[in-house]
Amino acid sequence: MSRFYRFILNFGIAVVLVCLFLTSPAYSLATSDAKILEGDLFKLGIEKMQHGSYPEAIQDFTEVIKLKKDFAVAYSNRCLAYLQLEDYQNAIADCNQTLKLTPNNVEAHLNRGLAYYRQGDYQAAIADYNQVIQLKSDDFRAYYNRGLAHVALNNYTQAISDYNLALTNIPQSSSLLKADVYNDRGLAHFELSDLKAATIDFSEAIQLNPNDYRAYYNRGCACGKSGDNSCAVRDFTESLKLNSTNAQAYLNRGIAYHQLGHEPAAIADLQKAVEYFAQQGETTLYDKALLLLKNLQQQLSSLSEIALIPRDAKTKEYGAIQFS
Repeated sequence: MSRFYRFILNFGIAVVLVCLFLTSPAYSLATSDAKILEGDLFKLGIEKMQHGSYPEAIQDFTEVIKLKKDFAVAYSNRCLAYLQLEDYQNAIADCNQTLKLTPNNVEAHLNRGLAYYRQGDYQAAIADYNQVIQLKSDDFRAYYNRGLAHVALNNYTQAISDYNLALTNIPQSSSLLKADVYNDRGLAHFELSDLKAATIDFSEAIQLNPNDYRAYYNRGCACGKSGDNSCAVRDFTESLKLNSTNAQAYLNRGIAYHQLGHEPAAIADLQKAVEYFAQQGETTLYDKALLLLKNLQQQLSSLSEIALIPRDAKTKEYGAIQFS
């Protein structure tokens, strides 16, 4: 799990309904009857996609393709359904078929790019997003997702440039989408150690979407790295109000509390972090949090022992009662 939170666009269903007129009922699959069945199945597939029933939608689109092998939109939507099920190989195969039939299909390039991205083939993803930009230069999704691919390749300056273009082209009414772009641009600034720019971007994301725990968490990280632990505690607290099981927020708030000298609060947060990391199966982070917790508890124990020494020393200085 990353220290930070990123977002990637989920592309909508290419709802291109085939307008077919129904005639009298038929009982055999003549050519016109096949078209009617094909249209009905396609509509069913769309409806199932819209309700999140992706395996059933795939079945419908597959039947449509059996009836009409050159139905590009059926391949495109089946690609998207496979993508939602994280079946990236089949998603790419269907997008490839879509692009053979319709080479300038923007959605197919976008969806194939996303499949490549999730497979870790970032250069292939960038190539698809470049194709989208050539075909539709004002499509903010291509700039945004290309920015994410650049981040995956540690090309943070290029990513910021793409995020800027995404913000230029994004619809003004899309406040939540703009918040996500600001959040990710902030992460790129953070990676370049431009903490001021990162904080500004996270603050803008919060203003646009005050219900997103990620932006508070990320701004908390920027505050912590800047040495402003009070700010860090505040933002991690706000993040936890929105997502009370965020183990990383407990871990980082615990560290911030420790830096401020609030040891009981630090221990309580580290205990919560250990608990949630264990529940979530995050073994590496669990081990780290547990080690920090044990070290802090040991330090407090040592301080308690040291604190008794001056009192003993004072007693000895003035002399203790002796019995003969």
